[in-house]
Amino acid sequence: MNNNTFPMLEKINSPEDLKKLSVSELPALCEEIRRKLILTVSENGGHLAPNLGVVELTVALHYVFNCPQDSIVWDVGHQCYTHKMLTGRYDRIDTIRRTGGLSGFPRRYESDCDAFGAGHSSTSISAALGIAKAKQMQGDNSHTIAFIGDGSLTGGLAFEGLNNAGRFKRNFIVILNDNKMSISKNVGAIPKHLTGIRISPWYLSAKSGLERVLTKVPLVGTPVVNGLTRMKNWFKKKIYKTNLFENFGFAYYGPVDGHDMEAVLNALEAAKYTNKPVLIHAVTVKGKGYQPAEDDPKSFHGIGKFDVDTGEPLSHSDSYSARFGQAMCDLAKEDRNLCAITAAMTVGTGLTEFSKQYKDRFFDVGIAEEHAVTFGSGLASRGMLPVFAVYSSFLQRAYDQLVHDAAVQNLHLVLGVDRAGIVGEDGETHQGVFDVSILNSIPGTTIFSPCYFSELTDSLSSALYDCQGLTAVRYPRGSEPYRPEDFTDNSVNFSIYGNPDASRLIVTYGRLFSEACKAKDMLESLGMKVCILKLCRIKPIDPDAARFAAGFRRVHFFEEGMRSGGVAECFESDIMKLGFDGTYRITAIEDMFIPHSKDTEALHALKLDAEGMYEIMKNNRS
Repeated sequence: MNNNTFPMLEKINSPEDLKKLSVSELPALCEEIRRKLILTVSENGGHLAPNLGVVELTVALHYVFNCPQDSIVWDVGHQCYTHKMLTGRYDRIDTIRRTGGLSGFPRRYESDCDAFGAGHSSTSISAALGIAKAKQMQGDNSHTIAFIGDGSLTGGLAFEGLNNAGRFKRNFIVILNDNKMSISKNVGAIPKHLTGIRISPWYLSAKSGLERVLTKVPLVGTPVVNGLTRMKNWFKKKIYKTNLFENFGFAYYGPVDGHDMEAVLNALEAAKYTNKPVLIHAVTVKGKGYQPAEDDPKSFHGIGKFDVDTGEPLSHSDSYSARFGQAMCDLAKEDRNLCAITAAMTVGTGLTEFSKQYKDRFFDVGIAEEHAVTFGSGLASRGMLPVFAVYSSFLQRAYDQLVHDAAVQNLHLVLGVDRAGIVGEDGETHQGVFDVSILNSIPGTTIFSPCYFSELTDSLSSALYDCQGLTAVRYPRGSEPYRPEDFTDNSVNFSIYGNPDASRLIVTYGRLFSEACKAKDMLESLGMKVCILKLCRIKPIDPDAARFAAGFRRVHFFEEGMRSGGVAECFESDIMKLGFDGTYRITAIEDMFIPHSKDTEALHALKLDAEGMYEIMKNNRS
């Protein structure tokens, strides 16, 4: 069959169409889905390995349950591509992560089959429990299913959800996709056989029926049921031991081969007969069905365009993350107190080499940003130099810890804030546009926002050795932007580029300086003289930078972040205190979330690229 044809998938416009297939046809459908996933992600980029690993689980889920009546809540959401194909969105799957197309994550506005939006980890159990409880109060007996990966269990919120969900009575199911580690030991053929019996629908139905009959027998019925239950639990504990999930109050089914369609269907059917919350432990292979992804699931977790035949990425370039990682290694060589912390993002934050060279000073704490900040604060309290490398959007999860555990105690914790600013195709939940407003609100915090690689290295060194308290170095995703040949100033405070005698001043920071330089050239072609004030340390703002700006008649601040609480508002306050009475304008992100698109397209729409700056400055000459 042609690898570009998908005859079964093309006939599925809803979960009801899926149910028209026989069980024996489902493996062929799974093979089509995998081929479509590989082709789509190779063109659009996205999360390939996680999606390949959950194909059978997702097909079985929709085969057994009735979406949207039964609610499916995805954790993180980077494993929902198959779900989208089966819920009326196959004809648009080629648009995923593109402007105006499908999101790479569940979105409530996109389909009523997306019960809850997700972009970050460990939320599914809590959200699903809220949905289940609401249904219960509304007299709705449909099922609610939380689909969570094993990595997400390293986040504390998952355990908070488990702790509360264990008290729920029925129609609540958690599917644990275990693609990395064995959570519950499965020893030998007997427990495997008993697991199969224990989760078979006929067994659970017969067990329930027998209990109903026995409890009606006067005097002896209930004691017999209680005795049988105690004997069963004793026997089960001797063979299986008690596991974590049973201690939380869940019925535990598994481990189940997550790629064995019959086994998965049986487990899901079994859950319907259970009058208590159920956890199905499914063991899967991340990247299943595509050898490059199976061999290197970390690289294929989230990937750009790649060659399907070889698995090789179609673009290679140096990045801020790589330069940050190299700078960390260079500094650690000279300073034995320097430590690196990551929250399950060793590769993404450029710390792979550091983790190899300095194993005793490298800490991957799992998907636990709150713990990472407090843990780092503990290290700092004993004189170590901890650096927590974290994506901007993930840092949001640790605001309380940043305030209470680091800043209030004036502990010297350094943040390497990766993916700062617009990140593009991952959309609303991943845009790094809130970190400045968040950090700006914390007293005593120092923030650097370099534009170029050399500035990143200098800023990191300054953050470690010239600053006290909570300090952040934020930098964007991707490669180094355009740099004018005549720009040589790498000050970690601020720099001036252009004619200081011009009447118009552009103020900006981070990679937008590159766009401002291009806009300056375009404006000068119209005869408009423009100077640029480039901030690198954006908190506290250097008083000399504010004094310089206060001497201009027209100042325009361009900021790749939220206007509310951002640097532009602070800068305006600073120059007003100095007696500035000219025209001051701000172009920043207003009260909105930024949808998925290429970062260049998003910056253009926000008028934060060279063309946007040129247009705004040209139209505001007075």
